[in-house]
Amino acid sequence: MATGMLLVCGLALFLTIKSNLLHSQQFTISFQRPSDCSVEQFYDISSQSCVKCGPNQSTSATGLSCECVTGFRVLATNGASITCQQCPLEKPAVTEDGYGCILCPGSLTEQGTCQCPSGSILVERDVQGNPLEEARCEVCNGAEPALSAPNSYGDRYQTQPSLPVQSAWFSTNLYSSAAACLVYTNLTACQALGNMCVMNMHSFSSVANDACGLYNTIFRATAALGSTQDISYWRANLPWLYYGDQPGLANRVLQTEPLPTGFSFKGRNRNTDINLVAAVYNTRGDFLQWEKVGGNNLQALSLSRQHVLWCFLMVTVVLRSHLAPILLRMSDLLRVYAEPLFYDVFVDLSRGEDRRLLPLPTRNLNQEYNRKFINQGNLNDWYLSRRVLLVDTLSGREKSLGSLPKVIRIASSIRIGFQLVPGTQKGQVFPPLLSVTYSDVLITAPNTQTVSVSFAVYYEMDQTEAHMKTDIALGVLGGVSVLYSLVKTASWKRRIGSPLIDIETVLKFLLFYAGDLANVFFFITVGTGLYWLIFYKAQHFVSVLLPLPGLQEERFIAYVGCAFALKTVQFLHKLIQQLSVDIFFIDWERPRGKANKTIQGTPSPVSIWRTYFVANEWNEIQTIRKISPTFQIMAVLFLLEVVGFSSLALRDPWSDLQRPPQSYAPPYSLTLRYGLAATLWLCIGLLQIIFFTAFHERFVEDKICQFVDLCSISNESLCGQRGLLPNTDTQTFQISITSRLRLQYDRILEPLSRRNGPSRLVDAASGHPFDQSTKAYHTMNRFLGSVIDHAHRDMEYVVRDKLFFERVIGMEFLEPMDKSIFYNDESHSFSDVLFYGNEATLLIFDTLFFCVVDLGAQSFILAGVLTYVQQMIFRLIRNGIGRRNLANKTLVDQRFLI
Repeated sequence: MATGMLLVCGLALFLTIKSNLLHSQQFTISFQRPSDCSVEQFYDISSQSCVKCGPNQSTSATGLSCECVTGFRVLATNGASITCQQCPLEKPAVTEDGYGCILCPGSLTEQGTCQCPSGSILVERDVQGNPLEEARCEVCNGAEPALSAPNSYGDRYQTQPSLPVQSAWFSTNLYSSAAACLVYTNLTACQALGNMCVMNMHSFSSVANDACGLYNTIFRATAALGSTQDISYWRANLPWLYYGDQPGLANRVLQTEPLPTGFSFKGRNRNTDINLVAAVYNTRGDFLQWEKVGGNNLQALSLSRQHVLWCFLMVTVVLRSHLAPILLRMSDLLRVYAEPLFYDVFVDLSRGEDRRLLPLPTRNLNQEYNRKFINQGNLNDWYLSRRVLLVDTLSGREKSLGSLPKVIRIASSIRIGFQLVPGTQKGQVFPPLLSVTYSDVLITAPNTQTVSVSFAVYYEMDQTEAHMKTDIALGVLGGVSVLYSLVKTASWKRRIGSPLIDIETVLKFLLFYAGDLANVFFFITVGTGLYWLIFYKAQHFVSVLLPLPGLQEERFIAYVGCAFALKTVQFLHKLIQQLSVDIFFIDWERPRGKANKTIQGTPSPVSIWRTYFVANEWNEIQTIRKISPTFQIMAVLFLLEVVGFSSLALRDPWSDLQRPPQSYAPPYSLTLRYGLAATLWLCIGLLQIIFFTAFHERFVEDKICQFVDLCSISNESLCGQRGLLPNTDTQTFQISITSRLRLQYDRILEPLSRRNGPSRLVDAASGHPFDQSTKAYHTMNRFLGSVIDHAHRDMEYVVRDKLFFERVIGMEFLEPMDKSIFYNDESHSFSDVLFYGNEATLLIFDTLFFCVVDLGAQSFILAGVLTYVQQMIFRLIRNGIGRRNLANKTLVDQRFLI
């Protein structure tokens, strides 16, 4: 957050990892600070350890080197250690550089060097640089024109005021630091050279005269010095910058040996935190201090370098966190980071007296090798490194170190990642990886310009096995769905009496397959989301981790998209089928009275009001469902937003439904969000179906059975029994008709088809359309009634029960060759042409619609509103077009359908 201040960071990434005494972890070192060194030891900034001083030596004031005791000079040095020799009595004083002995013109200082009076400088060499036998004290000339005075060190004159002109940092210090490091083994020079390599993004090429090229040259040239801390990549006297360049080394470093402790979410052994420490160096190679990344040293609103570091490297987290981009003001960065700081970051594995550190490998995404980015591809191609910096305002200064930099380099993205050990049940993870991305920012308006940075701690697991299991499930179930779709297609071909495989057959198969494959994708994705929801939120020791946003979740989201797209195809297919279904109501009432002479060839009129009444009841049940869609949406939103179930979709491992408003809220997991929403929708839907089936339809109202009873009651005085056969009450049947019966049915409807077609095909002499409908209705009614009454020998039928296997696969084995077949249907399968009989399809479609909208908008409320709108639109379409189709097929005037 934050414009108007450098950074507001009131919370810390102070995480604790508890370690046992197992020290087999790769590359662990002993954790020692300068304060841990005794009076006889100095802190070696190269090896980051305490080293004992030699004879006649004592620790320097900084504690970072040894120096000869008073009266002793440096006889020899290799840069890392020195040898001291006592000065003779004739030359008792030590020269300022500590390498020679000399006779003083006056008194000696406490350090055993010559001392000159105020206003004088000490001269120990002649103008050719040769040492003098006796030192001289020369008085400065303060009068014009010299206007000179001793400098702050008292070893030379300087003009007042001093106006030094300095060159850019690299041109001034690169080669001198490399020479001092190689020739004199100067520790700070070696560190300074390493820092320049870090400022150069650890990049190197075949040309060896850049910072990293010089570092690697010295690294190879000093192989005889051996390694530090028993780490082969850490050369003695040099900073540790690289892990080596062997192929596959990154994989071995990161995934060979786990940390000696496990992470636990719950219980008495709860452990979800890590503890990071950093060794800090300045640009010149001086060791500054050890700093803990996090802890009580963080002061809110502080603008110190330490505060900026912590705000870069921390945020309150529980195992997985992400900090939204933070805006830093350019003016504050230039002020606070006038000189870059460099950090060697470690994981603190200390426990009790045993203090151990684990170096944090670094993946610099800006690192180049021969002008190619090498850390942005496959893991086996990475070149891991060690030291990092956060802000570089120094190397961009073109003219002088005092000038404003033209460009600054900043760590715009820092990610600390932990890889879960495959198959672990104790929460073990591999060593963490620090990934850093740098951005070069051109300074255009330093007073108003801002820079965006972000930080994340993430834990991941290898998703290869999960992907493989998903692919296997898709392959197996997808194959089964192919077979099931073929059976459906064969059943459809048998019912329409067509033996040919044509384009229509292929299209029908694809439509059936779309629906079946949609169910496969749906149940796999819901099962996957529910698996992560249960096992991630309920685990005590870390054994599973969520797929990371981006690549790991893309496949899952693609599967959800496929399920929704295919289910939409199936839904539209069923909708079109329902809007074009053939339907006719048979009235058993026989004509009474004399024939109507006004219309030749037509029987006496029969009251059509019963048919209108039955048609209206059918029209009313076209869109009834086994659930209440409005209650479904309200109940899901109530549980998610009011009760707080949406908190279960957060990326943290906690299962708390209510969170304090001021607490840190991690981002949502798309996988958990989908699994949670889909599970709630399905559960509430299934509970509604159970309630309506077991209670409401049995004790309150069953509109489907009521419609069947209505048809029976309408014919009660005309039929001697409710059933079609003697001594039976079965009133509903599935009918497999012969081709002869179907042709006759179509022939009767043909005049109506012409009337509903283009106006040029209508016969003007055929009379009023209403009279045509009435005539066709009576003809169809008389025909179908006579068929059921066995009045046509060539259109006979038999009544039988379906075999169990026929009911299971939805396909009849017998073909109606000579006789039609009436299958007893006590399950009222005529509801398949209504919404009521397709509740499973509608429920899954609504679930997917709700979830897809939510995944895109990240809003359950918006998803609920759009789902309601979608339901209303399709309900209006089904009612409107369904009413027109009902009027056309039943020959009932649409004006009488309410």
